[in-house]
Amino acid sequence: MQYDVTALGEILIDFSPAGTDPNGDPLFAQKAGGAPVNLLAAVSRYDGRTAFIGKVGDDLFGKTLRKTLIQCGISDRGLRTDPLRNTTLAFVALDEHGDRKFSFCRNFGADLALTPEEVPEDLIRESKIFHFGSLSLTNEPARSATKHALSLAKAADCLITYDPNYRPPLWSNVEEAVEQMKKPLPLVDILKISKEELTLLFPGSEGEAVSAILALGVRLVLVTDGGNGARLYTKSLRISRPARNVHPVDTTGAGDIFFGTFLSQLLRRSLSLDSLREEDAAACLETAISVSGKSTERPGGIASIPDPSEL
Repeated sequence: MQYDVTALGEILIDFSPAGTDPNGDPLFAQKAGGAPVNLLAAVSRYDGRTAFIGKVGDDLFGKTLRKTLIQCGISDRGLRTDPLRNTTLAFVALDEHGDRKFSFCRNFGADLALTPEEVPEDLIRESKIFHFGSLSLTNEPARSATKHALSLAKAADCLITYDPNYRPPLWSNVEEAVEQMKKPLPLVDILKISKEELTLLFPGSEGEAVSAILALGVRLVLVTDGGNGARLYTKSLRISRPARNVHPVDTTGAGDIFFGTFLSQLLRRSLSLDSLREEDAAACLETAISVSGKSTERPGGIASIPDPSEL
């Protein structure tokens, strides 16, 4: 296979707080973002071969994002440029704990305009893992493009990974969000989901929710829970590990970095879900927790991914 992980989804510019000017007005730093891109950057940082499928506008921001992919070692073969739409933008506000709130400029964002015809079939066939998130499910034609890519990945026998992120401003209502975010689950092999999204999609106890997900055919579930660490579930494994003692300044991209690191460890160890041993699964989980924790201690996103020498 030419690629370890290919991901499809949103690619955008994050504007994060960067202090104030002499008049006290807020300043923002421009950073490449989008959950699938953050995940791929983590896989690439730890020697994985990666590719991205998505769309940007024919503007300065789009050119910056393409350049960022290349600098991160992510193939831009699947990155399309739309001459009629602008690159999607997001503005991030941070509270005193480094937790985020988002505002989006996306109504006519290029990432929403990816069509099924623009999904490169050969790229997916050349990949071990196909990854996607839920932000590409909010609107057409990106929703149909995502479904088409999933069908291609299934036919190519890729390992399919999914990270649903709920961003209320991007959905018309919560009922539609829950319906669309749950639909792909029967096609998914590995699900990474935060405690908040788990409760949203499957109200009830964590054990009941995970059992319902595994019953749909998902083979491995990762539940991230901020300062409470993370849990790993399969039909035969139940592993819990605590969070590291860190002093977070920015949690942007931490969940993506967690998942990207976990996948990179699976690949590095040549592990199969069919024969995953508890000690190997625990080692992958512990490394992912450690790396994502370290990433929160510096300004977020791609730039916060720790160097391999820090592992």
